[in-house]
Amino acid sequence: MPLITVSLYPGRTQEQKDDFAKAITKSAVDILKTKENHVIVVFDENPKENWFMAGKPL
Repeated sequence: MPLITVSLYPGRTQEQKDDFAKAITKSAVDILKTKENHVIVVFDENPKENWFMAGKPL
């Protein structure tokens, strides 16, 4: 059962997240040969000030 976590900044619409979750689910089914109802997609939205790369804020 694939659990796919997507980390992103807040601000996407529900429609954008719905469309993205559908696309990710379809890819998981095609590539991993799993069932659609076995794929879980979780959006983890964190404000930009919580993101760092190489110790520096993004």
